[in-house]
Amino acid sequence: MNQEHLTSLLSSIQDPDLGSTLGQLGAVHSVEVNGNKVRVFLEVVPPLHWIAKRLDHDCKALIHANYPNAEIEILVREAEGAPSTGRVFPSIKHLIAVSSGKGGVGKSTVAANLAAALAQRGASVGLLDADIYGPSQPTMYGMADQQMRAEKSPEGKVIGYPNEAYGVKVASIGFVMQRDQAAILRGPMLAGYFTMLVEQIVWGELDFLIFDLPPGTGDIQLTLTQRIPLTGAVVVTTPQEIALADVRRSIQMFNKVNVKVLGVIENMSHFIPPDLPDRKYYIFGQGGGQQVASEYKVPFLGEVPIDVRVREGADSGFPFVLDPESGSLGDSFRDLAQRVVQQVRIAQSDARTATISIEI
Repeated sequence: MNQEHLTSLLSSIQDPDLGSTLGQLGAVHSVEVNGNKVRVFLEVVPPLHWIAKRLDHDCKALIHANYPNAEIEILVREAEGAPSTGRVFPSIKHLIAVSSGKGGVGKSTVAANLAAALAQRGASVGLLDADIYGPSQPTMYGMADQQMRAEKSPEGKVIGYPNEAYGVKVASIGFVMQRDQAAILRGPMLAGYFTMLVEQIVWGELDFLIFDLPPGTGDIQLTLTQRIPLTGAVVVTTPQEIALADVRRSIQMFNKVNVKVLGVIENMSHFIPPDLPDRKYYIFGQGGGQQVASEYKVPFLGEVPIDVRVREGADSGFPFVLDPESGSLGDSFRDLAQRVVQQVRIAQSDARTATISIEI
């Protein structure tokens, strides 16, 4: 057993998200051999929350296949060179916008469960409810009657601290306004409130910050894309054509402002009656999300069926994906989170490669 052979073996393992080998990615940082003990250091494109365990398994399996008596330790860390999230969020690694072309497609429900699924996997997650007119995350996280703690900085600036539930930090205009108070705002004031949420909240260090955007392509979307270096955007739709028409506008908007579309999620894709598990009803049509994703050559991240338990979880302030008995429906949210992270890794890899390629 020697270092050169082990390095060669490990370099042949494929990164399942990026479609390249660890050798091609330069991910095998070093291999240490001491008798029958092996220590491997990998530097992998982040985020690592789904991929680290998989690579640990694949590396150990390959080494054991060649050296059955080896004692193996795999250490996986994030590769350097990922794009910075800039001055506004220097301590947050990945910024993801969850958007929709129109209201009523379940965008906030998807955002709430996506954030919870990421936290469930061990990530540190924040959720910024950017829908000033209709903030819903305080209700979906069981904090509808809470206020957000605020104080003045030594410079006299008001700063706020997000509330936290189920391992997710949540900030929302709903924590500032009365529960039934209407937000009656014109465009400049709307953007101002959003800027306040963005610039005056202390998040601490996070792996992910999820933006739950209002529907459409208005002031908040433009303010966000102009001020924040987003990792990418996820677009939520339902299958029917009237929703798809607005999704097309959302994708075109993100393309125009150079924000990568990580993919399309089709919500309320079908209904399976509890007493007829073999039947599937396409109430809003079939295949619309896949169609629009193919049309714009962006990933189709998956489907979420209609289920009353998801609605009950949102109303009661408990993201459904966290239910121990969520079963296959909970798996659909967890699978979506995994595919979003996969697309984030691809975006990070592409940006890292572009950065490296222009070095002189």
